[in-house]
Amino acid sequence: MSQETSRRDLLKLAGAAGITLAMPLAARAEQSGTRKKGDKLRVACIGIGGRGGANLASAAKLGDVIALCDVDADRRAKALIEYPRATTFTDFRELLEKLDKDLDVVIVSTPDHTHAPAAAMAMKLGKHVYCEKPLTRTIFEARRLAELAKRHKVHTQMGNQSTSDDSVRQVANLIRSKAFGEVKEIHCWTNRAGNFWPQGISRPAPKEQPKQVDFDLWLGPSPERPYAEGYHPFAWRGWWEFGSGALGDIGCHNMNLPFMALDLNNPVAVQAETSGHNKDSYPLWSIVKYEFAAKRNRPAVNLQWYDGGKLPAQELAPGVKFGQNGMIIVCEKATLVCGNEYGIRTTILGGAPLPTVEFVKSPGHMAELFLAAEGGPAPMSNIPNYSGPLTEMVLLGNLAVWANGPRLEYDAKKMSVKGTNEYDSLIKPAYRAGWTL
Repeated sequence: MSQETSRRDLLKLAGAAGITLAMPLAARAEQSGTRKKGDKLRVACIGIGGRGGANLASAAKLGDVIALCDVDADRRAKALIEYPRATTFTDFRELLEKLDKDLDVVIVSTPDHTHAPAAAMAMKLGKHVYCEKPLTRTIFEARRLAELAKRHKVHTQMGNQSTSDDSVRQVANLIRSKAFGEVKEIHCWTNRAGNFWPQGISRPAPKEQPKQVDFDLWLGPSPERPYAEGYHPFAWRGWWEFGSGALGDIGCHNMNLPFMALDLNNPVAVQAETSGHNKDSYPLWSIVKYEFAAKRNRPAVNLQWYDGGKLPAQELAPGVKFGQNGMIIVCEKATLVCGNEYGIRTTILGGAPLPTVEFVKSPGHMAELFLAAEGGPAPMSNIPNYSGPLTEMVLLGNLAVWANGPRLEYDAKKMSVKGTNEYDSLIKPAYRAGWTL
């Protein structure tokens, strides 16, 4: 799709996906009078490095990028070369306050700990929001964003891109239709812990912060600490106060297909074995067991997670070489295997062809949000009904990682571990002054 994608292009995408666009414009943009009929949706991108850069490029194909925000001046300068008409900001709060009447869509691609405050503020102003995975760092934040999306009647989407993949939707529908019988157990793994960023380490020594980085803004709602190497721009994932470890990084990807197929929200219990950790940096490895109660459409089922080099038992998939990321779904009549973190190209162990099944095709992942903002249906990975519950499920595993051994029974309605308040601050963190949901 070219950089000149317009509403006409969105209409073509909608037609190809069988979608009818009801409203020609985003409601708040019509009210402000600053956006003319037929104009592109106006977009602000918060966080423009790494995944943020990829999301910025995708958004520019679908809308008009009018604002860029990043705590790193070098990133802002680099992005301005490609998007010279955009206004730049260091603080997303200032961006949203100043451009409130001129925005339709906000893309959030910051580190995990600032996803929720940025997305929440945008929703409260009536903006449609696309937020990278994991949706939030903590369970309460995910629940709060779901509530805000409903209250302010905005469209939302999480960046678990495989949700829009044909092969993922096909296999999920096959599982849902009992094509392979009931699911008996699920296994998901990644090598991300320790191989992509350090974990199980002591806090690095303070160092003078780079002049181009506003580290206080980077900390956002998290407690103050001095700048050190190993936080910005990437290794933050291994720290409890900034990231959500390997589970947060990959769980919303390779648990996505079984979640879609089996409605795996609200686990009733979790339990983990880990290498041990200092409760500042995530452990070198972990194995987490999720327990899901029976539902109307399926029996009780367990999901096992592995990271940091730990893998499922080979006898689950004889002859399969386990790669860096993957998934095994053991069913009554067949075992499904996947050799990547996204669930795409999942196959039947032994090579039998997948049966055919009907499923709704996607016009493209981020395109789903833009079409929704123009009056189309909500994206599949919308926060209230899909990505919020998925994120809560994934992040519950980190409570078990923190506990390292005990089986934790969970009350999803109350968002609490039964019989103790030990994990309350992990579920609902305190924010620094000036930051709010």
